[in-house]
Amino acid sequence: MRPVEPRRGAPAPIDARAPSDGIVRIFRDRSGRNGKVVTVIRGLPGKDLEGRATELKRLCGAGGAVKDGAVEIQGDHRERIADTLGSLGYTVKLAGG
Repeated sequence: MRPVEPRRGAPAPIDARAPSDGIVRIFRDRSGRNGKVVTVIRGLPGKDLEGRATELKRLCGAGGAVKDGAVEIQGDHRERIADTLGSLGYTVKLAGG
């Protein structure tokens, strides 16, 4: 029997936080939520997070939370949030499907 060698080029562990490249990424997620859809916004500056989350929840008329440096809004509100953040001067990218 041959000894097991570690895989070369194995993928690096996935970091839950977005890269700090100045782009706000908005995507839809439903994993681990019993099929319920959540809009996740990553890449907002840390100083604006709580206040911006409150504004976005009010805009969408939905609940939400700030978790691990990301804003989660209940429901699929990607287009509305992208338009609002774009008008506030953020570079916005709709990520995922």
